[in-house]
Parts: sequence; C-alpha cells; structure tokens
Amino acid sequence: MNTTAPGTLYTVSAPSGAGKTSLVAALVGQDPDLLASVSHTTRARRPGEVEGVNYHFTSREQFEQMLGRGDFLEHATVFGNLYGTSRSWVMETLAGGKDVILEIDWQGARQVRERIRAAQSIYILPPSRDTLESRLQGRKQDGAEVIGERMRQAVSEMSHWDESDYVVVNDRFEVALADLQAILRANRLRRPAQGMRLSGLIRGLLSAT
Repeated sequence: MNTTAPGTLYTVSAPSGAGKTSLVAALVGQDPDLLASVSHTTRARRPGEVEGVNYHFTSREQFEQMLGRGDFLEHATVFGNLYGTSRSWVMETLAGGKDVILEIDWQGARQVRERIRAAQSIYILPPSRDTLESRLQGRKQDGAEVIGERMRQAVSEMSHWDESDYVVVNDRFEVALADLQAILRANRLRRPAQGMRLSGLIRGLLSAT
C-alpha cells in the first residue's frame, strides 16, 4: 500500500526580467502534482491580470490586518508594494501531498527557509546583463527611467543568488525548464518521501518468504 508523503515547498527567486514567471507557469502547467501559490499584493492590477489567478489584490489596510494576524508565511516590500504568501493555504496543500512553488524575492525566500527547514530554494539568473535589460525593454511596459531603476534593483537582487539550493540560468527557455523539472524529480526520489510512498512495496520485498 502506498502512503501519501507530504509535498515539498519550493521558492523561486530571480531579478525582474529573468523569465521566472514564464518558467514557473510552464512548470506548473506540465506537472499535476505541483501547485503555484497565489500571493496577496497591494500592487495595482495590470491589464490582463485576473484576481485569484495572478494575485489576490488587496488594499494596504487589508494586507496590514492580515499581517497582524500572522496570516502570511512570508511577506516583503517590492518597489513600494506589499506582497505576502498565505500560510494556511501552503501548509494545507503540502499536507495533502502536493508540491507548492512560490515566486518570491530573496527576502521572502529567506523567511521561508527560516520557517520551513525542508523548503528548497531555486534562483534563476539571466545569461547576461545585456540580455536582462533587453528583456525588460521588450515588455514595452516601462520607460527608460523605470527600466534603469529595475536594472539597479536587479544587481542588488542577484547578489543573493548564493543563498539558494539550486541555480538555473535562463538562456534557452526549454533548457531552463528541463533543469527545473530535474530538480523536482530528484527531490521526489529522495529516500524519506519514497519510503512513505512505497511502504507497502518495501514491506513485501523485505518480508520473509
């Protein structure tokens, strides 16, 4: 008899423009046992974004009330906006045997590691600074001044790459996606999780004949 093992919590961090969101969306779309946490944010909704899909959009007052109640597993301020991850949703999902992936900055990833020791952290780097700037410009969402500020923030963000358990370079999208899939697969094959999933098989293999 197989037994459900608790899921693994993953954090994925990257500078703006490194392709984190696209990679996580592709990873989740191909893996039925992986769910992406939908963060709460005080940031204004952008065109095309859907409540409860991209983010839970909340007022600053609502966010601060949730923070005061201890509702967040982690929270951070990014470009003046507040972001936070629901503690209860993450813990319930992990207990149900599903893996959870969080798109958060290095501050949030550090908080998660402090609170959930078994969490696995992944950092995504661009292949070069020129490529990163080109990707930011290609969004056609921000002017030169905002892009310049994002590049300065990116350098600060990337200085924390070595706090992660895994590092992936997003040069070719399909290669970076395969690297992320390999990380998940390897972790699912670790002995403690397999010991729970395959408990019946192992008992049968080791039983006296």
